[in-house]
Amino acid sequence: MSEVHLVRQALRAVLSGQQRAAADHHRPAWHLAPPVGLMNDPNGFIHFNQRYVLCYQWNPLACAHGAKFWGQWSSDDLVNWRHEPLALAPSEPYESHGCYSGCAVDNQGELTVLYTGNVKFDDGSRTAWQCLATRDEHGEFHKHGPVLALPEGYTGHVRDPKVWQHDGLWYMVLGAQNLASEGKVLLFRSPDLHQWTSLGEIAGSHLNGLEAFGYMWECPDLFELDGSSVLVVCPQGLAAEARRWRNTFQSGYFCGTLDYPALQFRHGEFHELDHGFEFYAPQTCLSADGRRLLIGWMGIPDGDEFFQPTRDHGWMHIMTCPRELTLRDGRLVQQPARELQQLRRQEMHFTGSAQSLPALVIDSAELELTVSGSCELKFAGTLQLTVESEGLTLRRNNLRSGEPEERYWSGDVRTLRILCDRSSVEIFINEGEAVMSSRYFPSAEPQLRFYGAGQIGLRHWSLRQCVIE
Repeated sequence: MSEVHLVRQALRAVLSGQQRAAADHHRPAWHLAPPVGLMNDPNGFIHFNQRYVLCYQWNPLACAHGAKFWGQWSSDDLVNWRHEPLALAPSEPYESHGCYSGCAVDNQGELTVLYTGNVKFDDGSRTAWQCLATRDEHGEFHKHGPVLALPEGYTGHVRDPKVWQHDGLWYMVLGAQNLASEGKVLLFRSPDLHQWTSLGEIAGSHLNGLEAFGYMWECPDLFELDGSSVLVVCPQGLAAEARRWRNTFQSGYFCGTLDYPALQFRHGEFHELDHGFEFYAPQTCLSADGRRLLIGWMGIPDGDEFFQPTRDHGWMHIMTCPRELTLRDGRLVQQPARELQQLRRQEMHFTGSAQSLPALVIDSAELELTVSGSCELKFAGTLQLTVESEGLTLRRNNLRSGEPEERYWSGDVRTLRILCDRSSVEIFINEGEAVMSSRYFPSAEPQLRFYGAGQIGLRHWSLRQCVIE
């Protein structure tokens, strides 16, 4: 199908559906969401020429997972954004079933993206090409075609390139599945982004002390942070346990050391990045002042996403807020990007037992809490957070079955920072020691109510709407 035809169909979908989508009271005030259709993974996240660029997996033609396009936003402050020209449409034979996830790099002043061209065959098999495109001064991308074919010894599930430069050479990690259905991360090297040499497997099932650890590893991101190498990755196929790995697929990280001469990544144990109901496929970039920033998809593939009510309004899914990453005692710490404080408006203060606090409007709000003792927070009667001596429990009713479901975090709760945006809640625990991100779908004017005898010190800000041009 020609690119012109696909772009025309995308434009028609946006023009015919954006008014209905914008009228949905679940649509966020300041999180990023697609104008219409289904959005998932963040792609091509980079600070380039004094602006942040954020692309995203997008099916503008339906609220379904189909042949993915790349949409594109940019921002100079991580708060207010503008739509840029459609980045990629799946118009070529090597990407016939979708322009899948990838990354962006600054190649001597030229913004270059590498992404996976997904191809499915009539017999049910598939293959994948790693492809390259460059952006011109008008914000439009020009495709240069595949630069890496499917490596030998792996199924058609090889995707999601993340690329960086070290000592004048380019390196790339890819998520992969070998012929024994084991998840792996592959490492490649290139002098020019076009010719790539395989350097082997650096992480995955039966490597670095791991036993079997999932049948596919998606969306790898390898970067240096505070003197350590961090591999963020999404293993698929981990069996759920009583208090962890409760989502359909997981997103987490390993801390260690990437030894370039030995081509080895020595790492410790796997830690979940987010303990809530919806979080997947995060991607990071460096800010202009050297901070490591992360944005994730507030969704889960193959979960209960198609029971979300926004589908009836012609749009699905949002991004998380941008987060700053640091290391504390060998563990990742995530905190909302400091730029988000620009959204704050009126502030209120309260202190007392939880049950003495007033109900607070949380349509678009930020809360900072110091907590001592047990209490419960109920978000519009739809989502419930229980604080106890052993940790946190987040509860809601499953959209598909109506049955209660829970997510957990274990530890001593001292502080909570909660960001609310119409149909989402992000809970940052103990100055970013852990996070719980979740969608929920309350009434048009949701309130937060407090219960229990625990003592709470509270700051509450209403948040303004961001500008999306």
